Amino acid sequence: MAIRNTERRKSPIRLPRTLGALGAALFALVTAVATTTPASAHGATLFPGSRTWFCYQDLVKSGHQMPSNPACAAAVRQNGTTGLYNWFAVLDSNGGGRTTGYIPDGKLCSGGDRGPFQFSAYNAARTDWPKTHLTSGSNIQIKHSNWAHHPGRFDVYITKQGWSPTKALAWGDLEKINSVTNPPQSGAVGSETGHYYWNVQLPQRSGQHIIYIHWIRSDSQENFYSCSDVVFDGGNGQVTW
Repeated sequence: MAIRNTERRKSPIRLPRTLGALGAALFALVTAVATTTPASAHGATLFPGSRTWFCYQDLVKSGHQMPSNPACAAAVRQNGTTGLYNWFAVLDSNGGGRTTGYIPDGKLCSGGDRGPFQFSAYNAARTDWPKTHLTSGSNIQIKHSNWAHHPGRFDVYITKQGWSPTKALAWGDLEKINSVTNPPQSGAVGSETGHYYWNVQLPQRSGQHIIYIHWIRSDSQENFYSCSDVVFDGGNGQVTW
């Protein structure tokens, strides 16, 4: 009987030590996650959909095997699927708002290949990326994922009339048509539906083009990049896969 009483008295001493060690381990794990997650979670254009967003959606539709779109499938064969599961992470931690002379021509859609994931295949000059159908001169509402919220400015560009989708995208091909700082948000931050939104008046265009969005954080040097393939044919947001 005395032995059992002694064991009961010791138990409360051993238990907190065990829990203390477990708590310390959990704290270390949470700290590690907190310090690594921001490098891989930010945002991309949802409307008109960016290449990485549409190719990720295509991958999901395929049962997480191979996208059906030929351009997306080629990108997966070249870069794998890791980038697609991080479709929101086309970034450069030291971008600092720089454009011409910093991000090389031909690498605009991957942000210069300086991010934590491989997106070089999404620079490919092809006519068969998933496309959003739009009307020339119309007013559209841009939706840009807020997977992680950051204050800053969004610069919106579009390729000039006469640009060919078979040509690698260069800064000289683009015309800036809009800029907005800290636009409103809708939906939950960190979800696939949460997003910033603002209106953009489109210029007169015909044929296939790229809408390029450069997100410039005001609280760090980190920048994000999105290439959205569009075709001006009187459409109202329909998507061709």
